[in-house]
Amino acid sequence: MPEGSLVDDQKILRLMRRVDRFLQKKNVPEPAAEQMTGKMVPYNVLIMTILSLRTKDSVTMPASQRLFEKAPDLPSLSQMEISDIESLIFPVGFYRTKAKTIKTIAERVLTEFEGKIPETLEGLLSLPGVGLKTANLVLTVGFEKEGFCVDIHVHRILNRWGVIQTHSPDETYRIVEPVLPRKWKRRANALLVSFGQHFCRPVSPFCSVCPLLPDCDRIEVDKHR
Repeated sequence: MPEGSLVDDQKILRLMRRVDRFLQKKNVPEPAAEQMTGKMVPYNVLIMTILSLRTKDSVTMPASQRLFEKAPDLPSLSQMEISDIESLIFPVGFYRTKAKTIKTIAERVLTEFEGKIPETLEGLLSLPGVGLKTANLVLTVGFEKEGFCVDIHVHRILNRWGVIQTHSPDETYRIVEPVLPRKWKRRANALLVSFGQHFCRPVSPFCSVCPLLPDCDRIEVDKHR
């Protein structure tokens, strides 16, 4: 990282372009959330993203489908009993807390936003249980607007590369978002999540097949394959 710089934006772009080419060559599918574009309305994206927190896609997807069959929109969700929501979304992580959260969101949107999911970062962040990651995913996937979604994969990989030095996804967002070119903001999350799930894993990443190896600082990588 250049001396005195908080983020090496040129290296980020260089490595992301190489990740893009690498994943296309390997025919790696995009993460589940990105595959929803054009298929699900903002309501579905918002609720599904909250259910997905600390939960695997293999659990989130069927739980979301069960819920949406009974509550296809905000009014129907707001009228459900919390116990019924819990039964439908189990076994997602923290299902009891999430059941209360999504019911409250439905009620708040109906009363404070005229029944429409907010289309701004500020509006989304005003909802309970919605942080920067969830808000930006709703903007980019649900509304197909500009946004930079930073989850744990994006945060980990950028720090592993040595292009930033941050301590949380929110801090990574605040540092990187202002310097990331517009055309890469929406694309970055899908690229790095897929890369992180299939190659640059949290523990023992597949460095032996990674084309970025010569330029990666491998920060906090103790073991690799």
